[in-house]
Amino acid sequence: MRSFRFLLSRRWAAFALAVVLLAGGAWWLGEWQFGRLDDRQARNEVVRTNEAREPAPVDSVLEPGAAVAEDDEWRLVEASGTYDVANTVIVRYRSGPSGEPGVDVVVPLVTESGDTLVVDRGFLAIVTRSANIGDVPPAPAGEVTVTGWVRADGTGDSTEVDDLSTRAINSQQIGEAIDRPTYGGFVDLVSEDPAIESPLVLRELPDLDNGPHFYYGLQWWFFGVLAIFGFGYLAYDERRRGPRGDRPHRPRKQQRPEDRPRERRTNVPAAYQRKS
Repeated sequence: MRSFRFLLSRRWAAFALAVVLLAGGAWWLGEWQFGRLDDRQARNEVVRTNEAREPAPVDSVLEPGAAVAEDDEWRLVEASGTYDVANTVIVRYRSGPSGEPGVDVVVPLVTESGDTLVVDRGFLAIVTRSANIGDVPPAPAGEVTVTGWVRADGTGDSTEVDDLSTRAINSQQIGEAIDRPTYGGFVDLVSEDPAIESPLVLRELPDLDNGPHFYYGLQWWFFGVLAIFGFGYLAYDERRRGPRGDRPHRPRKQQRPEDRPRERRTNVPAAYQRKS
């Protein structure tokens, strides 16, 4: 049996380095998945806490131009005012509960204080790949009281508002487009008083499960352990039996005549033989 000196060769050193990098990467990816699990559990706890609270006045939760606090997202708030229907903003490339294409209809609510609350009134299904969104159900006229879930503003280029159309909701971008001061964040509508006859499809609370992050983390760690185990097994195998290229070749076992299948002989013509 040979020693493990062969591990000092360039080939095995490169192999070991690759295994270390692979195992380290798998460990980091596992930690990343478990970190995402912690973040999701923390978010779920915030949603559960806020879901159980009574609706609060919008002024006690949101401020004009200020970002939404993490503990206030999915908080239920109430606001009264008048919808600015002329400045309705369409949020494109949305999907409905069953995956159907559509848009979100966002209507600014001008409150009694003069500040504007951005309200996502719900989802409207449209024809696939159609630029025409059809008739949008009108918002209630006159004084209206809305109740909805507080949401944080979107970020990035998708929040730019062009001709009252956008791909993600950002209250500051919408405020600049309609030339009105707005509260930071926006509200997903839950109810409005007075109600309309043909309401839009309202957004539901997010799923409060833990997602697949725990199992993904375990899988990445398993891959890292498997790489280390594979390296150890190959090293042990080479120490015991030598390099694979230097091992003696085993001749293939020849089949003996008596082991060959015997040909069945019959006097029946081939045309009348039973087919197997």
